[in-house]
Order: sequence, then structure tokens, then C-alpha cells
Amino acid sequence: MILGLSLQTFTILHVAISVLGLVSGFVVLAALLGNTSKPGWTAVFLVTTVLTTVTGFMFPTTALTPALVTGLISSPILAVALFALYIKKLDGSWRWIYVVAAVGALYFNVVALIAQAFLKVPALKALAPTGGEPPFLIAQVIGLVIFLVLGALAVRRFRPYDHLVMT
Repeated sequence: MILGLSLQTFTILHVAISVLGLVSGFVVLAALLGNTSKPGWTAVFLVTTVLTTVTGFMFPTTALTPALVTGLISSPILAVALFALYIKKLDGSWRWIYVVAAVGALYFNVVALIAQAFLKVPALKALAPTGGEPPFLIAQVIGLVIFLVLGALAVRRFRPYDHLVMT
């Protein structure tokens, strides 16, 4: 039992939160690329991504797993994104720091999605039964390259104060 829930129910809750984090994260990424802001979606993305990480740490384990390592890396990145957005209000260099952190947090959600797909989807599991085979590694490298490109574009395009006229 975790938080009074069976392991199966807790897993379903964790997956639902994760999916909401992924969907809202892609909405936020699209907004960054379009030089727009979606405060509601951003809040949903950041909260669900924090909850995904927190609930991920609650699963019973006796060893350091790739999922735990991903959570340990993602946690400070999320803290930076939250600080840059809500405390520093994207002022100065905090704009690009926020974009990098937000895109990075979404990337780590996608890393977990790819890993889970290779664990749970029979056709993918057959291609990489241990997760160390080339198809799994290629999928992760492709994901990394896509996010590096999208992150660089988002940093260049997202200028939340460009539309303001200084008088």
C-alpha cells in the first residue's frame, strides 16, 4: 500500500499524472516556440511534473533504478524552472534559464515515456529486451536530439516582454 492505495491503483494514479504532465508539457513547449504564454497550462505542467517525480520516488524498491536517477536529475531542474518563473518572473537571464529548465523537465518525462514503452509494448520489448540494445539507445538519442533542437528554438523564440511598448 502506498498512500492508502494498492500498488496497482497507485501505479494508475502515477501514470495518469504523468500523462497529464506530458500533454500539458507539449502545450507549454508549443507556446514557448510560438512566443506565447499559457499560465494555466504552465502551472498544470509544472505541478504534474513535480507530482510525477514525487510519486515516482514512492514506489517500493531496494536498488537505485534508472527511474530514480531520472527523478533525481529532474528534481533540481524543476526547482530551477519554478524559481525562474514564479520568483524571478523571467527577468533578464531567468527567461532563458526557465525555458531550458522547462524543456529539460519535459525531456526527462519523455525519457521515462520511451523507457516505459520499451518495457510495456511487446513489439518494442522484443527489439530491446534489456533496454541496452541499439533500438532503445537510438530512440533515446533521437529524443535527445529533438529536444536539443526544440529547446534551442524555444530559447531563441520565447521573448515574453518583446510585445510590451516601453514609454
